[in-house]
Amino acid sequence: MEDSKIENEKIDTEKIQKAKILLVEDDANFGKVLKNYLELNDYVVELVRDGILGLAAFRREKYDLCLLDVMMPNLDGFSLAEEIRNVDIDIPLFFLTAKNMKEDILNGYRLGADDYILKPFDSEILIHKIKAILKRNSEREEKQNEIFEFDFGKFHFNSKLRELSIGSNKYNLSPKENFLLKMLCESKNDLLPRDVVLKKIWGSDTYFNGRSMDVYIAKLRKILKEDEGVEISNIHGHGFRLIAPEE
Repeated sequence: MEDSKIENEKIDTEKIQKAKILLVEDDANFGKVLKNYLELNDYVVELVRDGILGLAAFRREKYDLCLLDVMMPNLDGFSLAEEIRNVDIDIPLFFLTAKNMKEDILNGYRLGADDYILKPFDSEILIHKIKAILKRNSEREEKQNEIFEFDFGKFHFNSKLRELSIGSNKYNLSPKENFLLKMLCESKNDLLPRDVVLKKIWGSDTYFNGRSMDVYIAKLRKILKEDEGVEISNIHGHGFRLIAPEE
């Protein structure tokens, strides 16, 4: 029973993490086929049949990417894109069209299109383009949200500058020392698994990489001795823990 509950929670989490796409396409048959194909590739897709409905859907829901047909009744794809950009300037936009006219293509890019895709197109290539743009956006968001400065005990650590300071003393860390201390700070007072560090910084969990990591841990411990309330402890067989007073 408990295993079943955990599995259900895992499935629910996976659903939440799926990227959501707004597909605005007035060709019912083509729209349905493309929607089904995208869903088979693990995307959540809302299909609407004209620009007015597409704008209403965009204002109602949050999407990760929009696929817009250019030639549509009521509100064409270009006009819809302008309205969408007024709401969210960063959301990826792909135009879908059968028109291979230079002026239309340039107009699409002027409106901030990430791609202009001519029908008929290879669905597999479309999937790769969608994956690429979503991955790029995800990495950008992670960098924007990433924390670079940490205070623990009497220390201040700036991982962008690779600088650790306590009082008037400043230490310039090597790239590996810097990465290692950043990981320790991110899991302060909690376990940092040894294999996670080895794979992320050294590339693999091998005996020789483990010995190399121990050398870097020793270098950091030597500096951290300047604050008696701070230490890197070994959790035997599991990893390390940066112990520091809670603020």
